Amino acid sequence: MKKYIMGFCLIALLLAGCSINQQEKAQDDYKVGILLSDAGLGDESFNDSAFKGLEKARDELGILFDYKEAPDGNYEQKLEELVAEKYNVIIGLGFSVQEALEKTAKKYPDQQFILIDGQSDVANITSITFKEQEGSFLLGMVAAMTSKTGKLGFIGGANVPVIHHFENGFIEGARYFNPKIEIVSEYAGTFDDTEAGAAIAERYIKNGVDFIYHAAGFTGFGAIKKAEDMGIYAAGVDIDQFYIAEKTVVTSMLKNVDQAVFKMAKTLDEEGKISEKSLSFGLADNGVGLADIRVIKLTPEQQAAIKKAQEDIVSGKIKVTAEKGNSQ
Repeated sequence: MKKYIMGFCLIALLLAGCSINQQEKAQDDYKVGILLSDAGLGDESFNDSAFKGLEKARDELGILFDYKEAPDGNYEQKLEELVAEKYNVIIGLGFSVQEALEKTAKKYPDQQFILIDGQSDVANITSITFKEQEGSFLLGMVAAMTSKTGKLGFIGGANVPVIHHFENGFIEGARYFNPKIEIVSEYAGTFDDTEAGAAIAERYIKNGVDFIYHAAGFTGFGAIKKAEDMGIYAAGVDIDQFYIAEKTVVTSMLKNVDQAVFKMAKTLDEEGKISEKSLSFGLADNGVGLADIRVIKLTPEQQAAIKKAQEDIVSGKIKVTAEKGNSQ
């Protein structure tokens, strides 16, 4: 009888221990909140990439997360909600949220924030940026190699510094391969108007453009579909957008927001906080790059030229312009 009692007590102690361990683990789980950029979840681009990174952090690290959207532009309200929900780190995604994020961060100096696609001096904000110009340089080379008319088109969602990175890199890469190439640029003023993107693309094509690159979110979707309808080539952005128009999308400039978000989550999981004040991701650390080249076939010489340019950018031999006005 004593053996049964002792066995029962041992089991009870083990179960109690497991319960305590589970409680401790629950208490140690880190929580991340994110305020998505204007287009919101389902944009098959910037927002979805960040969300993918958090899903990976949840699945591999046990990080808990939730998100907010502010389609009406009321960023401060959504950030206040995230602060009230007591996340270890709050992410503001996109340059448009920077002003509201900085205001909120100053109000809550003990809360840790991350700003993606902007540079902030506020003490409790970690800034994450990307060298979009480096990946766009390679894409510009591909476009110049592909074009038969010698005329390329760029469409930006908004006339702001981060979109200039895409434009400048594209222009410099195209001219690196073909100094005589012609590039036209236009800013739609919106990231969520497919008709506006289609209208710009149609004007381009009627004027001889035969390759279009966009950094314009949903607006760019309209441009890609119009390129497909009118029989020219295009490139995607942020993630591989080949599926949008499989006869038209040659490649995409990958902006690996998911990897940056996952890296931040991993740092939080391992160190309990994020100490870095500012991080920038480029070709050297796989922050940007090109998706598989499809639809067309580059010659071995052209492939070698792209590979060499990438190596020269990483080594610093080629310096790609980020600021608008210096590459045109």
